[in-house]
Amino acid sequence: MLRSMRLVSEQSEIGWAGAKAGVRADSVFLKRILSRAGVLPFLMLALVVVFGVLEPRFLALQNLRTVSIQAVYLIIVSVAQTIVLISGGFDLSVGASIALTSVVTGTVLVAVDPDWLGIIKACAAGILVATVIGMINGAVVSLFLVSPFITTLAMMSIASGAALILSGGVPIFNFPAVFSDMLATGHLFWIPVPWLVAGLVLLVTYLLMSWSRLGRYLYAVGGNATAAHLSGVPVKISLFFAYLIAGILTGVDGVMLTARVGSGEPNLGASVPLESIAAAVLGGVSLRGGEGNLFGAVLGAFFLVFLRNGMDLIRISSYVQMVVTGLLLIIAVVADRYTHRR
Repeated sequence: MLRSMRLVSEQSEIGWAGAKAGVRADSVFLKRILSRAGVLPFLMLALVVVFGVLEPRFLALQNLRTVSIQAVYLIIVSVAQTIVLISGGFDLSVGASIALTSVVTGTVLVAVDPDWLGIIKACAAGILVATVIGMINGAVVSLFLVSPFITTLAMMSIASGAALILSGGVPIFNFPAVFSDMLATGHLFWIPVPWLVAGLVLLVTYLLMSWSRLGRYLYAVGGNATAAHLSGVPVKISLFFAYLIAGILTGVDGVMLTARVGSGEPNLGASVPLESIAAAVLGGVSLRGGEGNLFGAVLGAFFLVFLRNGMDLIRISSYVQMVVTGLLLIIAVVADRYTHRR
């Protein structure tokens, strides 16, 4: 009797051990999936299924083409945010930088001759302003070792105030029609110009991050700045260039958005900081730095834009959409923490 009871107990313990081993194996398998693909593919699949069922227009070819063009503007700034995140920081000033770029571009446009040379001057002025903002962010973070949160938050306030001062708080109108026709609705070989600009940005930044010494330095600094310094990596210079590049890309995005809305808007890009960080993190870019890639951020941007489009089609208010975006950011951060937990 005792022997049979001991045998049952041993079998029960073996069963519990097997069950625990199975749970651990499932946990390891889930971590591998999340580390390689991230949470984004699951969210994308759910988005397509839900909105495809609720609103047939969501999967219509014309809607997909329109939304793909709309996604370009978030893609460019998300790429800029990704570069900074990989280096171990983040940039809260991208939205205000876009607004100031828009105001400066609009101010120059209405002041110069409405020809090609005038448009080039206006675009160059707008991109230059955003580049200066990126340079200041990079200098303060790298040279004075100020937290990226404090630095970019202060710059956000400065750039927003400057945009409101220059514009008087009202949009700037009366742009030459060729400006929007060229950058917003224009085509080259039947390809929309926004797609071409985004493609060029992605190509250049991909080569920079994947095939250049600076790209390797940024990953090393974001992974462990102390170890990178001991290995001979110029940490301060690398951080400076991360914010400088982000500033240039933000300026390009600001000019493109200005052409799209057809006016210099002092409040343009208010939601961009949250959306660009959310797109990057959803695409697998780690908030800890040193991990992630540009194409994951691109997919994250596509997901957010298509999500907004789907919610618009089923008439969900913009206030609820803000809540959903925040919740998605929390989900992405939790997934990032779960993936990297030891």
